[in-house]
Amino acid sequence: MSNGSTPSPHRRLRGALLAVLAAVVAAGLGGGWLVWRSSEDGAGLPWAGQPAPSRPSGHGTGGTAGGGSQDPGGKDSGPGSTGHGSGSGHGSGKGGPRGSLKGKVVVIDPGHNPHNGEHGRDIARQVDIGNGRKECDTTGTSTNDGYAEASFTLDVARRARTLLRHAGAKVVFTQDGDRPYGPCVDERAGIGNEQHADAALSIHADGSGAGNRGFHVILPARVTARPAATAPIVAPSRKLGERLAGRFRAVTGSAPSNYIGHGTGLDVRSDLGGLNLSTVPKVFIECGNMRDPEDAAQLTDAKWRQKAARGITEGITDFLTH
Repeated sequence: MSNGSTPSPHRRLRGALLAVLAAVVAAGLGGGWLVWRSSEDGAGLPWAGQPAPSRPSGHGTGGTAGGGSQDPGGKDSGPGSTGHGSGSGHGSGKGGPRGSLKGKVVVIDPGHNPHNGEHGRDIARQVDIGNGRKECDTTGTSTNDGYAEASFTLDVARRARTLLRHAGAKVVFTQDGDRPYGPCVDERAGIGNEQHADAALSIHADGSGAGNRGFHVILPARVTARPAATAPIVAPSRKLGERLAGRFRAVTGSAPSNYIGHGTGLDVRSDLGGLNLSTVPKVFIECGNMRDPEDAAQLTDAKWRQKAARGITEGITDFLTH
């Protein structure tokens, strides 16, 4: 020890036992601290390392509608592309519509026909529009660079069809570029009637002068000259048109027409056979003016056309589910 003497065997044994006991106590205390510390941090417990419970996702504003929303139109992948949208209202901006369209029938009328120009005599013949007579159909307009209205309407219609079907609707076209010409305006109305459509929409683009910009929705006037009898559809068609105009504007960012409708984006007409002869809620939409350079730049852009399809889908969905 301190004086260098050698301890006795008994003293050596007692010292060893005390040393062992001290080590055990120290280990126990240290382990207890470690256990307490682990409990405090949550490590080593049954739920440790697990992600926190996720919050319920919101409906109607954060995704896309017509499904998801990095860009309002989603990534474009050609005609019929859904982008990230579905027409259910997710991600289409504030106040997007919700609801399934299962069991609903939507008739889409892509204005004109890409082959009409090859059948001038056929489309020029007169048909009864209820309160008068008019050409079977026309070729439609085009941009100054030659992008045809018939190509535009068919592309947007196909995109909208994809979104509407995704939302559960049955979608019927009046033509899909698969006819030699037409159909005539009276037959276009008849298709919606025969299908007992819950909503019908004719898609167009205008051919006004440069400087005239924006979209507008055409509503049926009250026409009672046989075979036209629009009185029963005037009110629901107005509701459809208002919902369509609101959602189209919200999704595309386009302003209502500055030359038709006095800033409302709505116009009432009695000279269109497609409306006069309809017995189901129906409207036309002029998505923009193909003869204005700024509108034409939008109409010829595939991403904008996807937005247009989403706006149309959301407007129809809003009408059918509210």
